[in-house]
Amino acid sequence: MGNEQSSVVTEGSDQTEGLEPRPYVMPVVILTVVFFLNFISRIILSPLVPAVESDLGLSHGTVGSFFLLITAGYFVSLICSGFISSRINHRWTIALSLVMLGCGLLFVSRAATTSTIALGMFAIGLFTGFYLPSGIAAVTSLVHPTRWGRALAIHELAPSLGFLMAPLLAEVLLVFVSWRGVVATIAVITLLAGAIFPWIFRVGELHGKRPELHSALALFKDPSFLIITALFSLGIGSTIGVYSMLPLYLVVEHGIERVEANTLVSLSRLLTLGTVFLGGLAADRFGKVWTIRFVLSFTGVITILLGLVPAPWLKGMVLLQPLLSVCFFPAGFALLSATVPPESRNLAVSFSIPVAFLVGAGLFPMGIGFMGDAGIFEFGFMTVGGLIFTGGILTRFTKMGEG
Repeated sequence: MGNEQSSVVTEGSDQTEGLEPRPYVMPVVILTVVFFLNFISRIILSPLVPAVESDLGLSHGTVGSFFLLITAGYFVSLICSGFISSRINHRWTIALSLVMLGCGLLFVSRAATTSTIALGMFAIGLFTGFYLPSGIAAVTSLVHPTRWGRALAIHELAPSLGFLMAPLLAEVLLVFVSWRGVVATIAVITLLAGAIFPWIFRVGELHGKRPELHSALALFKDPSFLIITALFSLGIGSTIGVYSMLPLYLVVEHGIERVEANTLVSLSRLLTLGTVFLGGLAADRFGKVWTIRFVLSFTGVITILLGLVPAPWLKGMVLLQPLLSVCFFPAGFALLSATVPPESRNLAVSFSIPVAFLVGAGLFPMGIGFMGDAGIFEFGFMTVGGLIFTGGILTRFTKMGEG
């Protein structure tokens, strides 16, 4: 990853060098590792929820609101990330995100009251949000558009690994430390990664584009962009939104032991390590819109069944639910990147993903939590599943091509 690589990488480059595997594979792998740390920091609360509730005496709705606070912070930083990347470039923006995220995690691990934990959750969302626009801009600048689906599938291994590892990591560490110790451990690893990242990642030197009102207005006047934002809301809801409350649902509503519930949720993500690549290949082979339509329709039905099926069938639905949901993101990010010019890709991510995360990763789990407090936990998952299913229908009314 020396100067020779850096010289061929430009923001949104469509050069043929991107077709060769060697120039981009290692930088994409490094970004995937960074994305993994970024992602697991946002979702580690989910397998810790039963321990957090027990320790602090919180309700399901209060814990669900923590996820909303994380996404609220994420919302703010995604919108504002262009101000930072336009001044210090994408590489240093990613490094800054890692270091500040580590500090935010340490704050949560030491917080003594519900209000200070809530503040820390907002900070975690705030500092993780700086990564994604710069990360997606870096990946798409390294690869020819005809290979975006495959490159983004590698990048999207990070959420799949995060979903898989978070419950296992939580349960292993909870044997030795409290939930606070689990958070502190991830904080230390993230701080170390932030310290070494700029020295091992030598691309991504170009600057992002600052958010401007006329740029935002131009994007939000485009019906295709609005539809993609709505689809991302459902795609994020089908993964993070469901995942956030699923362990608690299994423990509280179905009497499954916490360790068994977290193990089951973790195992459900194992096969997604392979299916995420199928999503990238399907996007390149069959078209981005077709892939999104099929994924959301299938995932919506399975999510509805999480709240409908009797206990003997529930574990099967837990294993099936994420199987194709992760396939949304290679196709989704490729479609989003294809709708805007190269220099505006970080802005497209900055404006669409905040809204999508606020809805899918914030409002969805909070709504499920409040329905759990009302004694209709299963109806929360059925409602979310119904909304996800509408995404498959929504794609039929788009003007977006299948290319």
